Amino acid sequence: MARRPLPRIPISGNDRIARSRELARTAADNATDVLHPLITISRGLRLLAAAGLRKWSDTPKDRRGPGLFLAAVCVLAVALAPYGPLLGLIGLMGVAAWKGRERTPVRTGPEESQVARLQALHDALVPYFSVPEDPSPLFAHGGEWAKAFSDHEFDADGRLTRLRVKYPPYFPDGEAEARARIEHLLHAKSGRGREYLFVWDEEANQLLMSVLPALPVTIAAQRFVTAPGELVLGFTDPDAVRRTMPVLDGDATRDAPPVVWRTGPRSTEPHLLAVGHPGSGTTSLLRSLALQALPYGDVLIVEGSGTGEYACLTGRAGVLAVECGLAGALAGLEWAAHETERRLIAANRARQSGHPAPEDVRRPLCILVDKPSVLSHVAAADGRPDPQQLLQIPLRHGRAAHVTVAVADQFDSLEFLDETVRTHTRARLVLGPATPEQVKGVLGAPPHTTPTADVPPGRGYVRMGTGAVLRLQVPATPDPYDEAASEAHRQAVLGLLPERYGTGEPEVPRDRRAGEPEAGSAGSGGTALTGPHTEVPAGPARGTATGPVPEPASGPAARTASAPVPAEG
Repeated sequence: MARRPLPRIPISGNDRIARSRELARTAADNATDVLHPLITISRGLRLLAAAGLRKWSDTPKDRRGPGLFLAAVCVLAVALAPYGPLLGLIGLMGVAAWKGRERTPVRTGPEESQVARLQALHDALVPYFSVPEDPSPLFAHGGEWAKAFSDHEFDADGRLTRLRVKYPPYFPDGEAEARARIEHLLHAKSGRGREYLFVWDEEANQLLMSVLPALPVTIAAQRFVTAPGELVLGFTDPDAVRRTMPVLDGDATRDAPPVVWRTGPRSTEPHLLAVGHPGSGTTSLLRSLALQALPYGDVLIVEGSGTGEYACLTGRAGVLAVECGLAGALAGLEWAAHETERRLIAANRARQSGHPAPEDVRRPLCILVDKPSVLSHVAAADGRPDPQQLLQIPLRHGRAAHVTVAVADQFDSLEFLDETVRTHTRARLVLGPATPEQVKGVLGAPPHTTPTADVPPGRGYVRMGTGAVLRLQVPATPDPYDEAASEAHRQAVLGLLPERYGTGEPEVPRDRRAGEPEAGSAGSGGTALTGPHTEVPAGPARGTATGPVPEPASGPAARTASAPVPAEG
C-alpha cells in the first residue's frame, strides 16, 4: 500500500522574505558573538593608531627625529629579546582589548523634563532679548535654547541651580531697570523661595545665575579673634570677603568669613544704623556689639522700647548705664555729648603740648541706642527735647574722640529718625524680610541677590559706606533671661557677660583716671524691668554741670564708673 505524502503548508513571498531576514539576523548575531574578541581588538587598535597620529601631529618638528629614534630602539630591543616579539604581540593585543572594550555611555545632556524647562525659559526671554531688525536673533520663538544657555545645573527636584545666559549685544545691560526685569523673570521661572545671585558680564554679554546656599544660623556669640576697635557684625559668603576667622559652630570649630566693622579715629564708617521689622534681630545685633566692645571700653545703652532686652548688662563692669526711660535717656545722652566735647578738648591740648592723648580719651566709648523714635515720640508728647538731637555731637565728632554710636530702629519709624542720624551713620544694615526697594532705601544700593520672604532672625544685608552690598547673618545673641531662647545660646551669652557689681557683692576697685571726680550715687533715669538695677553715679562730669543733682537713692550701691552720668529728675 503506497504512503500518502503529508500536506504542505503554503508559504507566500512575504513570509519567505521574513524568514530569510530572521535567518540573516541570527547568523549575524552568532558571528558577532564568535568574532567579538576580534572586533574589540580591532577597535582598540584603531583607537591606539588614532591616538598615536594625534600625538605625532602635536609633537614639534624638532622633536620628531629623537622620538622616532627612541621608538626604533624600543622595537629593536623587543625583537632581540628572548620571546620578545611574542610577548610584545601579547601586550599589544591586551592593550588594544582594554582600549576597545565597550563602555556604558555617560549621559551628559539634560533630561527631557530639564530640556522642557530650558526651552520654556528660552521662550520667556524672547520678548526681552530680541528685536524685529535682528537678521539672526539669538532668541526667537521655537529657536534653539542651546545657543543661548550653557553651564546649566539642576538639583534633585529638577530646578535650576546654575545657568549661564548669553544675550545679544544690543540689550541695555547698563540700565538697572532692564537688568531687574531679567532677574525677576529668571527668579520666577527657576523657582521661588531661594536666594539667587546674578553676575553680569557686560564685556562678554553674559549673565550667570546661581543659587546661594543659606548662611548658617548656628554660630552663637563668642570671643572673636579681632583687634581692638574691630567688631564682628556677622558672617557672609566665603567669596565676598578676603578674611576668615575660627569660630565655634555648635561643637566644632571651623573658619567663617566675617563682616568686620572697624571703629575708632581711622575708621571711614565710625557709626552704624540697623533697620528691620519686629523680630528681625536688630536688638540681638546691638547686644552682640555690646559684648564685643566691653573688653576694650565702656558702653552706654539707651533702650527706647523699655522691654528690658538689655537687663543682663545692668550693673556689669564697663556698662555705664542701661537707660529705659525718657529722663534717664536724656541724662545719659547729654552726658555723652559733654564727654565727647571733653575728649576733644583734652586731645587737642595734648597735641598742642606735644604729648599723646590721655588714656581716658583713648578708651573707646560705645553708645547703643535702640528704637530712638519711641523716645522722640514720648519727648514730643511731654514737651521735652528730642533725645536724638543730643546725638549730634557724638555723631559728628565721635570718631576723633573714640566715641562710636550704633542706632537700631524699625522700617515704620524711619521717617522719625533725625537727619543727623541718617547722615552720619554710613555703616548700614537691613535685617529681616525686606523688599528690594526697602533695602535700596536704607543701604543706598539694591541687593545683589533676590531677597526671600521667609528668613531667620539676624539675616539680612550690610553695606559699609559706598562698598558692596553683602549678605549677613548676625551671631545668635539672645537675651539670656528669655526662657524661649536656645539654652546653648543663652549659656554662650552668660559666659561673655562681665562681672556684676551689685547688692551683696564687694565692689572691685578700679584705677581712677586722671581728672575723674569722686563717684557718688544718684537715681538713674531708667529702670530695668528684670533683675536689680545698679544705680549710675551722678555729679558734675569734669566741670560740665547739667543741673541740680538729686539726693542719693536708697538702693544698691553704685560702682565706680569710668565717667559719671548725671541724672535728671
